[in-house]
Amino acid sequence: MSEKDPVLTHLDATGAANMVDVSTKEITHRIAVARGTVTMRPETLELIRSGNAKKGDVIGTARLAGILAAKRTHELIPLCHPLLLSKVKVEIEPDDTLPGLVVLATTKVSGQTGVEMEALTACSLACLTIYDMAKAVDRGMVIGDIRLVEKAGGKSGHWTLEKDGSEGGT
Repeated sequence: MSEKDPVLTHLDATGAANMVDVSTKEITHRIAVARGTVTMRPETLELIRSGNAKKGDVIGTARLAGILAAKRTHELIPLCHPLLLSKVKVEIEPDDTLPGLVVLATTKVSGQTGVEMEALTACSLACLTIYDMAKAVDRGMVIGDIRLVEKAGGKSGHWTLEKDGSEGGT
């Protein structure tokens, strides 16, 4: 295997799963952004927009759920390092073309490992919370397109998912 061949960093030489040792890595400022959607009936979106959902403020509750989830990522995903997050931002915007809600989660840290999993976890739990709070009126909602759209910092540098779906890096 050459140096350019991809390797699974959480597996040792015997194939056993282990937490990656990041103790010798440089501390850098790291950012990750994840995006997801919850597609729903137009009337469900209008109910959420109006603030009249039976369970309360869907968007506000989902935002808080996402932030809390990012902070607990290491408890939810085996082998993730606990991180001292410096920022978690969850933005949720209506999109009439879906119709539904678009969730954008941004995580930041100064550390020795990335925050991609924290951004993805925040996005995922925000989407799940939207579903939970509106399922009484629309069980057919679809959670989808949860993916990393940007990461910066660390040895691999800056990476973005371009609008056409291709990968781009700088």
